[in-house]
Amino acid sequence: MNVLTLDHLEVIMNELCLRFSDGVEIFLPLEMLRRACPCARCQGEPDALGRVVKPVVEYTPPAFQLRSIERVGSYALKPTWGDTHATGIYSLTYLRDLAKFV
Repeated sequence: MNVLTLDHLEVIMNELCLRFSDGVEIFLPLEMLRRACPCARCQGEPDALGRVVKPVVEYTPPAFQLRSIERVGSYALKPTWGDTHATGIYSLTYLRDLAKFV
């Protein structure tokens, strides 16, 4: 089983550019990445009965500006956005899946 790892990451203009150890390169628009934040505050979380109500998230222009991005172990990235939102942890698999929609 191959483990997905990240060789390189870079922000170029309004895209996050990633190169994986298997040679695959993806380019994710920052706005798309922010709107796809996987955290409970953005996507909701199940209640005791398993129902998920997606919260209404309002974005301001700074919400799509990437302030910084840090690695979480070898499996994920954690961005900090211009609106100070920083609770989303994007697994490398999730990022690869997002690239299918670009």
